[in-house]
Amino acid sequence: MSERTIVITGASDGIGAAAARELARSGGRVVVVGRSAEKTRAVAAELGAETFLADFARLDDVRELADRLLEAYPRIDVLANNAGGIMGERTDTVDGHEKTFQVNHLAPFLLTTLLLDRLIESNARVITTSSVANSAFGHLEIDDLDARGKYSPNKAYGDSKLANILFTRELHTRYAAHGLATASFHPGGVATNFAADSTSPMRIVYTTVLRRVLISPEKGADTLVWLASTEPGADWVSGEYYVKRKVAKANTQAYDVDLARELWDRSAAMVG
Repeated sequence: MSERTIVITGASDGIGAAAARELARSGGRVVVVGRSAEKTRAVAAELGAETFLADFARLDDVRELADRLLEAYPRIDVLANNAGGIMGERTDTVDGHEKTFQVNHLAPFLLTTLLLDRLIESNARVITTSSVANSAFGHLEIDDLDARGKYSPNKAYGDSKLANILFTRELHTRYAAHGLATASFHPGGVATNFAADSTSPMRIVYTTVLRRVLISPEKGADTLVWLASTEPGADWVSGEYYVKRKVAKANTQAYDVDLARELWDRSAAMVG
């Protein structure tokens, strides 16, 4: 791990911070990316890591982040697209997109594609935090990605987590032959601040005594750390969706190659 540069978004708290700590202990050069200046800098200071701030609800922040990462790092060996969350009432971002879809899918899509040449040069792996919500709540409407026709916090979240898997699979289809490895994973129900600001019924689990059924951020980060630390092709299969270090069954839409290709093309148009 000592020569690897590992960029982790959403690393100011939860499983992102837990993964950053474990990968730094293993000797990786961890780059901590977060939205909250105070939290992000606290994690970075603890690890002696470098830090970058970006709000994924603003695509210009993502563009600036990509520029700064390209300037700072001649290699990026791991990009962990971990930032995201579940929202409340439907809200458009300053870019004109439904906030859940932008923060959870469009922003990491944009960041990854802006870094793509550097990632390919580095024979990197791109790891994306998805969720079992892709199956529980997701059904992607390709003609209504901004959820103007039908919206609920759970559906928007499930759709975005399904989009994460489709993006992972399409990224593999397009660039595996160039040396890029990709994977998505479900971390489990993790005891973090997830859903605290949402109107989703899931907030009840995360903000009440029911929280005791959830796992620790360290356990939630285990599959992310494993994917970042081991070898694609030997230890895991590129393009797949993982739960507890094993390939898992995703939403049936996740295996629709035409949908994956169309989502890529529409996402590219949406981010300009």
